[in-house]
Amino acid sequence: MTALPSTTVANLRDLGGLPLSDGRTVRSGLVLRAGQLDRMDPDTDPVVAALGITTIVDFRSTAERADYPDRVPAGARLVVADALADTIAAAVRGGDSDDKPAAAQLKHVLSDPKLAEEHLGGGRAQALFADTYRALVSSDSAVSAYRVFLTELAAEDAGPLLFHCTAGKDRTGWAATIVLTLLGASPETVETEYLAVNPAVRAAFVPLIESFTEKGGDPEIAQAIIGVVPAYLAAALAEVDEKYGSMEAYVRDGLGVPDDAVARIRARLTQDAAR
Repeated sequence: MTALPSTTVANLRDLGGLPLSDGRTVRSGLVLRAGQLDRMDPDTDPVVAALGITTIVDFRSTAERADYPDRVPAGARLVVADALADTIAAAVRGGDSDDKPAAAQLKHVLSDPKLAEEHLGGGRAQALFADTYRALVSSDSAVSAYRVFLTELAAEDAGPLLFHCTAGKDRTGWAATIVLTLLGASPETVETEYLAVNPAVRAAFVPLIESFTEKGGDPEIAQAIIGVVPAYLAAALAEVDEKYGSMEAYVRDGLGVPDDAVARIRARLTQDAAR
């Protein structure tokens, strides 16, 4: 995976170049991931302009999209695939009035160490994210979102596709895991790619983390929210194994993506390593 030095898109990465178990690699320039795109500007950012993006898949909630609308390159199509709509709705019904996932509430959560400790201390932050990752596999909204995502990748006329959420680490990380596993990447490669976003995400929030800890906040809470750890991904993979037995069965039987669509994705997105 290649980190792209965009000046207007946070955490922009190309899945191209990653090795696959059969000696092939992921084809470059066709499937990209990022954080939110509210500052995307192909006119001033040659890295973005060179990508030729034709489709953007946005996994964010209604509130996130309203606060920071995507800027879409001319000629590109925006596809909304709200992966956590059910999870957020359930939280609101349960008395949590916020309509954004935890990863989109960083500034609010980390502004008050006492509040953070009350709601997320003692391992509760880690448990919250593990639950969120299981929901990314099983909730109706997530099933719909990732079905849409894979359908877009499998389209006969598909071009370069960029998928994203807010920080580009959780909902986006699971999407990358699905694709790479289908293409034949090893579990080690999948996990390495998943964790590779940490430096960029954490660097973006250094001032917030420092302010939080200087006020007495627990750094473990900050890191649990801002970064990704193997346990989060493991929770989603365990959910797949328990309910479906394999990623292929999850995609076919859970997401409802047919085998011929998966075959098109594999044909489009892989190449011989020598190329």
